[in-house]
Parts: sequence; C-alpha cells; structure tokens
Amino acid sequence: MPAQRLLFLVTDDRYFISHRLPMARAARDAGFEVHVAAQITQFGPKIEAEGFVLHELPWDKLKRSPGRIALDILAIRQLYRAVRPQIIHHIALVPTIFGLIAATGLNIPTVNTVAGMGSGFIGKDWLGRVLKTGLIVTLRALLSRKTALTVVQNSDDRDVLIKIGVPHDQIRLVPGSGVDVSALTPVPEPEGPITVGIAARMLEDKGIRPLVKAVHLANRSGIPVRLLLAGDTDPSNRTAIPRSELERFATDPAVTWLGHVDNIGELWRQCHIAALPSRREGMPKALLEAAAMGRPLIATDVPGCREIARDGETGLLVPTDDPPALAAAIMRLAANPEERHAFGEAGRQLVETQFSADAIGRQTVALYRSLTQLPIDRSGFSVQTHPSPQTGDQ
Repeated sequence: MPAQRLLFLVTDDRYFISHRLPMARAARDAGFEVHVAAQITQFGPKIEAEGFVLHELPWDKLKRSPGRIALDILAIRQLYRAVRPQIIHHIALVPTIFGLIAATGLNIPTVNTVAGMGSGFIGKDWLGRVLKTGLIVTLRALLSRKTALTVVQNSDDRDVLIKIGVPHDQIRLVPGSGVDVSALTPVPEPEGPITVGIAARMLEDKGIRPLVKAVHLANRSGIPVRLLLAGDTDPSNRTAIPRSELERFATDPAVTWLGHVDNIGELWRQCHIAALPSRREGMPKALLEAAAMGRPLIATDVPGCREIARDGETGLLVPTDDPPALAAAIMRLAANPEERHAFGEAGRQLVETQFSADAIGRQTVALYRSLTQLPIDRSGFSVQTHPSPQTGDQ
C-alpha cells in the first residue's frame, strides 16, 4: 500500500521545530509521507534531515494587507493542487483560516489545530470586539465543513467552538503536541537566589508586565528574587511589548531579558520556579517542559494554563493582571522548598502520564487514520507495510 501523503501547514519553520516536531515524527514512523509547508528562516535543513518534504511559502506575518493575504491564500492553494495530499494538517489560527479558504472545493480532509483562541478572543476594546465577531463568523463557516476535523488543546476552547456553532462531533481534544520526557528530566535546583523563569513571546497577553511588577514587589518585601525573560517580541501581535521597554526592564539587576532561547532545558536548569501569567492559552508547552524538569508552576487561572498548572498540586494559580497575587505566590514558593519539590514531582508525573510525546503522537496518528480509513492495529497505529526511517534524539 503506498504511503499516505500528509501535509502540515504552519507559519514558520522555527515554530514547527519547537512545537510540532513530535507529532510529525509519530506520523512518519506510522508510515505517512510527511510534507511541511512554512516560511523558511533557518530550520529548513533540520526539517529535511527528519525525512520530511519541505515546501517554502512566501508569506510574511508582518505583511497582512488584503492584497498580501489574497496572494498568500493563492500560493497555498497552488501548493495543495501540486502536492495533492490525502490529509492537510493546519496548525494554529491563521494557517487554519488561510488554509481552509485555500482548500475550498478541493475535497481534501483537513485536521485544524486551533492552538488557543488567540488574541482575537481576549481583547476587550472596540477593536478586540470587532475582531472577535469576525473570527466567530469565519470559524463557524470554515470549521463546519464536512471534510474538516478541528483539534483543540483544552476543554474550554472546545466549549467556545461548540457555542459559536461548530458541530461537536467534528471537534477532538488533543492536549498539545507532546513533550519528550526522555530529553527533559528533573534536575536539582540551582544555587543562589530564587529565580523565576518565563518562556513566551514578549506580549502583554502573556502577562510579562504583571510578572515584572510582581518580582519588584517581592524584592521590596525583602525576598530576593531574580527573573529570566526568555522569548522574542512579536511585532505582528497587537499586544507586543516594545523592544525599548524590554531593554528598560533589563536595566533592573533583578531582571534579565534573554531573547529567544534554543535550549529550553538550560533555561529551566537556572530556575526554581516557572511562571506564565497569561490571559489565555491553548496548551502552554513552556509549562509542560518546565514541569517535565520538575519545576513548580505559577500561572493564571485561565484556559490552557490550568490544564497543567493545577492549584495546590503542580503549582499555584492566580488571577490575571494581578501583580500583588503573583508576588504572593512567588514569595510563598520562595519560602517553601518542600512545597516546590512536591509540586515539581507531581508536575513531572502528570507530564509523563498525560502529555508525553508518545501519548500525544498515538492520539494524533489515530485521528489521521480515522480520516484515511487505513488499517489500525490495537495500539492505534497502522500495521506497517514497509520500514520506517530511524529517528534521532530531539
């Protein structure tokens, strides 16, 4: 039986490598011919080294004029017609919208991962309300197609999609893309003052400003705390924190802005606590990776975050945009090494049992099989008809 052709559509190669590589590997090892379409920056050779077929797209998320969007959608449609995949997997909100429009009339089954509802579902000003209304109408129409299967990463997002009119039987819950629990393992806490880390784009919606304020409050209260900010700013996002402001944060001896960090394990080795005071998430990989390394979590009580940061079990939950509550949580964990250790152990166990790359890979491949109606063995993978290429360590 010839290999089924699976095409991933993502924004750029860095995001594919950092967030979607485990599920692509699972599909490849299950016998699929994996193609990846993305804007290529510097990770194209790494994608091709995995045995995936790479297709470069000219789109640029910083250039979103109506004319540019039309050209992007046309390029995607031409790609679909040329590659002729049996399944298309759209990853994140913009690729899902652009990709589904491009696939109109082609009758290709699609898996559409809505990795969080995006800033369009958070904004409360007039522009945010207009954007939210437009998203609702668009998503209802596109995700209700008979050939579309939508994947959400938490139950809150599933409820939102059902509420706006997406058929419930066309929605599946798969919590993230998985964490390599063999590569990320618990390590002892570092020496020195309590260090809090956050790995995220430098956006207001990620809670960067409240976190900086919370660290200031903790230090003023006599609790010495350091903060490591790991992540780039994102000019395409309307809540992006200006580079000048991030540089100003870093003038404080207690705050270090690292920019993008390739080695996430090294970040969490330097930290006692992982934080993400976001306004909304899908399934935050940064918290999953920190938990895999045995770090306690502090996060906001919002969709996505509370799936992994479970209050009193793996960490502490606080309200959104509340620096005093954040500071109190930081000071509590700073003063209680036994609680940090207990939360870290529980987080590691949770990731191993529910969020490992192997577990998520099996669920994802089963979705693909359901769309292609290929034979499935008892483990959820198809019966192999030819050897799969060997994989390296992530």
